[in-house]
Amino acid sequence: MAYKAINPYNGELIKEFPSATKQDVEHALATADQYYHAAKTQSYDERAHQLQKLATEFRQNIDQYAKPLTTNMGKLFSEAQGEVEKNAAFAEYYVKHGAEALQNISYNDVPDKTAYVEFNSIGAIMTVEPWNFPYTQVMRVFAPNFIIGNPVILKHASIVPECAMAFASAVEKAGIPAGAFTNLFVDHDQVEQIIADHRIQGVALTGSAGAGNQVAAQAGKYLKKSTMELGGTDVFIVLDDADLEAAIKGAVAARLKNAGQVCTAAKRFIVQSNYYADFIAGLSTAFAKQKLGDPFAAETTLAPLSSKKAQQKLQKQVQDAIAGGAKLLWGDPTPIEGPGAQFSPLIFAGIQPGNPLFDQEFFGPVAQVYQAADDAEVIKIANNSNFGLGGAIYSADLERAKRLASQIETGQIALNQPLNSYPNFPFGGVKQSGYGRELSDFGIREFVNAKLILY
Repeated sequence: MAYKAINPYNGELIKEFPSATKQDVEHALATADQYYHAAKTQSYDERAHQLQKLATEFRQNIDQYAKPLTTNMGKLFSEAQGEVEKNAAFAEYYVKHGAEALQNISYNDVPDKTAYVEFNSIGAIMTVEPWNFPYTQVMRVFAPNFIIGNPVILKHASIVPECAMAFASAVEKAGIPAGAFTNLFVDHDQVEQIIADHRIQGVALTGSAGAGNQVAAQAGKYLKKSTMELGGTDVFIVLDDADLEAAIKGAVAARLKNAGQVCTAAKRFIVQSNYYADFIAGLSTAFAKQKLGDPFAAETTLAPLSSKKAQQKLQKQVQDAIAGGAKLLWGDPTPIEGPGAQFSPLIFAGIQPGNPLFDQEFFGPVAQVYQAADDAEVIKIANNSNFGLGGAIYSADLERAKRLASQIETGQIALNQPLNSYPNFPFGGVKQSGYGRELSDFGIREFVNAKLILY
């Protein structure tokens, strides 16, 4: 697997990096294991202090760390700056609340017995992370596990090698001990070899359902605990009493942020009949105002996709959807030629069961719109998917929105706002969107030994 930094705006090869050797892998495993044992004598407070230094390193050098996000995967520079800031916030959440989430839990309701559960580290965690949020996806795994005392070995996406190296460099600058975090440019076979090693005790992956199938199978084969944060076909529901202007504004952000390359991006817009035509008109008007261009330019509002390969895959999906009966409501599906990975936004209706792209994730600025007569039909359409990661509901009646939210088969749902991730709230999905949770107190307890002490 070649690790190459290629600018998706112009197709320029920035740099290619050598893959890790067998010796590199063994050194990473050995130093991680050494750190795991050494960390048992270190307090939570010491690690929290070191993690704060990492957050400060990112926050004090936002533009420096933002640049490779834009050059490696095409993120708007303003969004890249926001990711660096959010990355620091994720770390600081565990600085402030990590030890609290790991406090002992007492059990005193059994006659003549007293017990408590304490949370211990378990060993090295192998994490496989995607390119769409090159820092925050890594921090979601690293920060809680570092507080626990679990070392982390990273296999990052091959198109963001400079981002992976920048994260590792920040860890080193923060004075975090060797072995606590290691970046390795490894291939799929090496990933399985690492997972199989006795020093690895957990596996975390964020990626596609296909990647999740492979890595979860490997983790299961070697009896390693795993968490999977996979794709989604998230719904964005507009009820008949919603603030339509707010819903349209939220819909644009929920579909086009990060060029639509977000697992929890709104993919399926379910609109009740009285708003259907006006919603499509409003969404079309907003999409027409988007400006493709250099992601470093302030006037650019829609970044390129992450790679030429991603552009070609999405184009093929669009062609297959049209061939399968989908109706193009707005946009030009003609491929954008040239070395870059630009992609114009599109709006479709009529992607129904039987269409080869039904229940498939469009990872880019492509919206699907569905019309629903009532709340029952909203739920039926929303749950007719093998995925369940996130979603949003817009309604003036908060209690009505809550009732619907409880019936949508998904791991998280936002009301009257686009779904976003916050460090103090758990993040994860159901069905083929994966299992386990990241962030919050849920995330820090995924890879622990919950040890019962009875007396």
